[in-house]
Amino acid sequence: MEFKYYIDQKKFRVKPTGKYIRVNGWCFEKEGGHFTYETEINGKPSVNNVKRIVRQDVQNKFSKKYKVPHDPGFHIKTYVDDNVIPESYCLYLCQEDSRKCILSMNKRELETLKDESTISYNIDWIHVEQLKITLSGWAVSTEGADKIYVSIKDENGIVQEAKIQRVKRPDVEKTGLIEAEDIECGFTIEFIYDARKCYSLVITDGIKKKSIGLDPVKLKKYQGIQKSKQFAVQFARNLNTKNIRKGMKYLKKNGLKGLRKHIWSFVNAEGKSYQQWYEENKATEAELKKQRERIFGWQPKISIIVPTYKTPEKFLRDMIDSVINQSYTNWELCIADGSGGDKAVEDILCEYAHTDSRIRYSILKENLGIAGNTNAALDLVTGEYVGLFDHDDILTPDALYEIVNALQESRYDILYTDEDKMSGDGGEFNDPNFKPDFSMDLFRSHNYITHFFVVKADIIREVGGFRKEFDGSQDYDVMFRCIEKAKHIKHIPKILYHWRIHMNSVAGDPSSKMYAYEAGKRAIEEHLQRVGIKATVEHVGLWGMYHVKYEVVGEPKISIIIPNKDHIEDLKICIDSIQEKSIYKNYEFIIVENNSEKEETFEYYRNLENKYSNIKVVYWEGKFNYSSINNFGVQYASGDYLLFLNNDTEIITGDALSEMLGICMRQEVGAVGAKLLYADDTIQHAGIVIGFGNYAGHVHIGLKRDDYGYMVRARINCNYSAVTAACLMTKKELFEKVGGFDERFEVACNDVDFCLKLREESKLVVYNAFSEWYHYESKSRGYEDTPEKLKRFEKEVERFQEKWPEILEKGDPFYNPNFAINQAPFTLA
Repeated sequence: MEFKYYIDQKKFRVKPTGKYIRVNGWCFEKEGGHFTYETEINGKPSVNNVKRIVRQDVQNKFSKKYKVPHDPGFHIKTYVDDNVIPESYCLYLCQEDSRKCILSMNKRELETLKDESTISYNIDWIHVEQLKITLSGWAVSTEGADKIYVSIKDENGIVQEAKIQRVKRPDVEKTGLIEAEDIECGFTIEFIYDARKCYSLVITDGIKKKSIGLDPVKLKKYQGIQKSKQFAVQFARNLNTKNIRKGMKYLKKNGLKGLRKHIWSFVNAEGKSYQQWYEENKATEAELKKQRERIFGWQPKISIIVPTYKTPEKFLRDMIDSVINQSYTNWELCIADGSGGDKAVEDILCEYAHTDSRIRYSILKENLGIAGNTNAALDLVTGEYVGLFDHDDILTPDALYEIVNALQESRYDILYTDEDKMSGDGGEFNDPNFKPDFSMDLFRSHNYITHFFVVKADIIREVGGFRKEFDGSQDYDVMFRCIEKAKHIKHIPKILYHWRIHMNSVAGDPSSKMYAYEAGKRAIEEHLQRVGIKATVEHVGLWGMYHVKYEVVGEPKISIIIPNKDHIEDLKICIDSIQEKSIYKNYEFIIVENNSEKEETFEYYRNLENKYSNIKVVYWEGKFNYSSINNFGVQYASGDYLLFLNNDTEIITGDALSEMLGICMRQEVGAVGAKLLYADDTIQHAGIVIGFGNYAGHVHIGLKRDDYGYMVRARINCNYSAVTAACLMTKKELFEKVGGFDERFEVACNDVDFCLKLREESKLVVYNAFSEWYHYESKSRGYEDTPEKLKRFEKEVERFQEKWPEILEKGDPFYNPNFAINQAPFTLA
């Protein structure tokens, strides 16, 4: 027998409840033979617990050469009796009558591995911002994860104010490092730091204590070094003749500063681990074999339509082969060639059609343009569903299987998948597009669906197929018309399509087809006309990105509700900025005074009411409860639309109110949030995702004002499950229908809870990237990190978890499940 193996970690744990030797690693027999693990202590067989672990990294490295099982990893605990002092330890691989020792330790080695702590922990990541440190990790105790207490202390041992959230860590449980009952061992911690001080993360269970040093200056320096290293590696990886040529073109058009920004964005956008992530997550040969063997209850024929035009032989063969290699077999490939007598292309099509009757093709007398050629392919369709496929791209072998698998749960009208980009030679995958579930506002901002798009054949025929006047964005146009007819749209969050990058593709050089973006603009305009929405469409200076400006019909009144306690300087900036800058003028202010203590505050109120006829001050006399205070303010509102606004905000763009109002007036919209910036022009709010910290969290926080964010979502309108009530607009009628803010959420969770109530009413929550405001972050209440405030926050989070278990369990529909929710937003686990 021949083995490949590696020991990752070994430890001798001595706990009050018992002793054991733990060994982690991986092992497999080269020919795939079965074997077992045995352990000995002091030369005698010992009781152990073996947990096998999936190790995709091992599969990726060795599966081409050896027969590697899907779970070559191991986590072995060998228990030591209380009265035994281990002087030797051996780990054996056993197969029939033979065995092989892969680890041997003597008494001295075991002593160096001894760990008598009752605490096991790990720090996953630490992120240092200008004023704040955020870190994430997990910790368990022999007494149970619930006995763990974490805190932040300064160099004098004084406990610091910090926001601490407990989270579930199934990933840690899966590795065998913790037991199932300790799954809620994770934590995220956020605290304000003073750069002149050093801090410690203290983890204790009442028996033992671990202290991990946190020096902000060193951490920030290290963070910068790591970023530079990552940048250098990625820059070198992308340095080739093609990119140098593209860079020179970009330099001429945008100058040195623009090129520098473009390079930084491009290099950092390529997650350094995506290629590895894809290899680890793509369908394995074993999975594909099972897929081929599965017989579905319903087996619709999927017709894949492809217009070809002088397609290079390699690209054409790769495309056709990727369909032939599908694990689901009830398909047809319908190709219409408009090459105008390209014998090489015709010969290849004839060759494939002769060997596989599922491949059908038509040689057109002339090139009808991409829309006309695609319609010719559509004429060949006999299946129940139609998939749109480009002539130089590739489907993953499980693409159609996943489509049909989803159709077993419902006869969806439209389905679409995630995708990535592929190098011209097909050797590298990068720039993945991990999409949300269907988001109309994102789709009106750009064609985020692109590939792979599958629609009922009846629907695409009903809408009339493709229109030549939209060549370049003919897919975008037909998708709009199909979506308008669809009742049920399914997103499959798997990379099932590879979009090839080469010199003639839009993926490789978006600027090469500027006419396509103008066609895309017209596609949006005609869609809006068909659905009866009055709006204009603008290019936003980014390739293929659009800004839909919804018309404000009539002049409805907006009631701006601002809770306030003292801090009249902030309130004055807020009110004056709106009065002076807003181009929309039909609004009123409802200032909800709550427990101010300074006489000058009340004097300011009197002056406001005397000066402005559209300002009203109402008095809340109870204790601070954000939900109650705002609900109270709504009682005095005379507008049809409500804008909940923090007193520490300042309007930036003159059309900020009309931007929000135009969207809010749409019948299907429940709430609209704005782009909020810190004073240093970095993002404070650009949408909220449910699930972070087992509750919710802001995305794109800390990015610069003009940074794109993931898939440009910080710069364009799109849908989220929630937006912050620091600046939130909604309809008064709808607010009252769902019961306003839930007053059980006194300080936290109330805005997210309100948005989820709107979602239950099938209303959309929209982030408007063009309504910009400064938000000076809760100056009037202070940072929520005193022990009392933290306790209250944690109780409110628990209440939120009890109220909304389904979305926390299933995940946020507007956030791709391939992204982790226990680390930075839009990053792969």
